[in-house]
Amino acid sequence: MENVILVIHLILALSLIGVVLLQRSEGGGLGMGGGGGGGAMTGRAAADALTKLTWILAIAFISTSIAMTVIAAKNAAGSSVLDRLGDAPVEQPVTAPVAPATDDLLPPSAGDTPITPPPAD
Repeated sequence: MENVILVIHLILALSLIGVVLLQRSEGGGLGMGGGGGGGAMTGRAAADALTKLTWILAIAFISTSIAMTVIAAKNAAGSSVLDRLGDAPVEQPVTAPVAPATDDLLPPSAGDTPITPPPAD
């Protein structure tokens, strides 16, 4: 049920963003948003429809937010993060890593026979 409400919540969020971006700017900040108004709806009727749709989407968005909060609170069932820390297994102390043998890291001494690569045919 929580996943269904989450999907509806995300769809509402994207729809709300789209409807707000479609609305005409009141302040005319960039000089855009005007229009000829020669369509099926007048500019005022379109603004009223978008305003009503914005309110409907906003109410639905807030409702799904509250529903998800209630579901999450029921799933928590009074448990706290601090309560879970007491049940955690005790970690063993970390010991320092052991250094590798130093004989492998030193260059060959003068008495060692050098390793020669095989001859190329």
